[in-house]
Amino acid sequence: MYISPVLPLLTLIAAVSPLLTFAHLWQIKEWRWDRLREHLLRGGFFRPIFGVTRPAIVGACIYIGIIGFKPWVEISLATLILLNIFQIISRKQPRPVWTQKAVALCTLSILLTLGAAAASSHSAFLPFLPLFQPFFAAASWLILFPLDRTLKKRIIRRARALREAHPDLTVIGITGSVGKTTTKSLLAYILADRSPLVTPEYMNAEIGVAQWLIRALAAEPADSRRTFIVEMGAYRRGEIGLLCSFVRPTMGIVTEVGTQHRALFGSDENIRAAKGELVVALPQDGRAFLNGDSARCRELATRAPCPVTIAGTGGPTDIEAFDIEETGNGIVFRVSETAFHVPLHGTHNVVNVLLAVAVAERLGMPLPAIAGKLRSFAPPHHTFAVREERGVTILDDTHNSSPMSFKAAIAWARARPEEPKTLLASGIIELGEIRDRVHAELGTEAAGVFDRVIFTSKETGSQFARGAGAPVEYFSADTASVPRGSLLVCAGRVGERAIERILPQ
Repeated sequence: MYISPVLPLLTLIAAVSPLLTFAHLWQIKEWRWDRLREHLLRGGFFRPIFGVTRPAIVGACIYIGIIGFKPWVEISLATLILLNIFQIISRKQPRPVWTQKAVALCTLSILLTLGAAAASSHSAFLPFLPLFQPFFAAASWLILFPLDRTLKKRIIRRARALREAHPDLTVIGITGSVGKTTTKSLLAYILADRSPLVTPEYMNAEIGVAQWLIRALAAEPADSRRTFIVEMGAYRRGEIGLLCSFVRPTMGIVTEVGTQHRALFGSDENIRAAKGELVVALPQDGRAFLNGDSARCRELATRAPCPVTIAGTGGPTDIEAFDIEETGNGIVFRVSETAFHVPLHGTHNVVNVLLAVAVAERLGMPLPAIAGKLRSFAPPHHTFAVREERGVTILDDTHNSSPMSFKAAIAWARARPEEPKTLLASGIIELGEIRDRVHAELGTEAAGVFDRVIFTSKETGSQFARGAGAPVEYFSADTASVPRGSLLVCAGRVGERAIERILPQ
């Protein structure tokens, strides 16, 4: 059957938007099959893969073809292209950050799509190709996998060699189920006069850290004694160990051992073992710093080959905070005879401050100087950060997505004077089989705290409602805005557009 050469080109144009959408999602999941699989299993398979509008368009066009309207293929492709244009013009089109990997994967997907369209012997197949972009992206990933793996090994070998050539560095590794970014930011701020090199925001996986380390060490002399602060994240056992193999930390901080990403780790013991990989990797003349308020974290002290400092808010600890209080401008407490006033909200953050203080003390800074520095600290964006916008007090904790950070947000909101109080939440991802139980427990804890609860996910929202014993709203274009003078708590991976949408106009 003859197919006009224009049709493959139209097919390719129609495929651009669904390809970008899926590439954006997969990049958020760090191009990992395990994280993508968990997202699809817990969030529903059909909608993330195919969407809703495009299958409906193709289905409608097939119907008009069945009833005798022959150019249904052209109409289908043209409508899909118009939808793409609308999404781009209205700025609703998700797209990946254009890293080398994203460019390579999307380019190969486009070539595979064009090849499939050109090789098709029947035009009726073409409208389905835009819907199958996730499969073309997956095929592209598989084709590029050997090259990707080879390049990763080369990058890690290069980072390891450079680190070995700089033996006198002070390298502080930071890991934990929650609190990594906050503790890293606190420590970097305290040590600012020493010009420490710090991993960028949201970078904590092996390849990103390895590439950053290569760039940083390339400008350092071999006898450099500079301080490096490295955030370390993981989704499976062995990943922090791999990071440590080329970062070679001399000090290590574990902020918490919780249940985050349990679906990927497989068990609580695997999470504990993974966080412990940092402690085990420390040299005998190094130092481990552990959260003494967490029993699971405290247990890691037995695995350390070096001295350990325990920080907490209730003994026995090596550094302890007393007289803890939350104020309108942050947290205040006392360490020994030194008073601390840190513009950071949430009393759960006291232990993160203590961990940073303990490391700075170990590096020779006196407590009064540390306390003075922290008076002007500014918390990282989207990490338990409080701001006022359009007359509404907003707790923005949208970088975090863990049961512990969610509970901390509930406890913080309970003590706030603003009324009414609204919770806008996405639910917590990658909890596996404990997902429903955790969200029900969070609902029970939040009962009576919020006047409105709005969820962006029906699966997690229904369990939260069950625990709270009260219905929740589900976010949509018709969701009513919150009033001025109220409190809005944003917990979990809630987008900026959702927050903007429910603020008063």
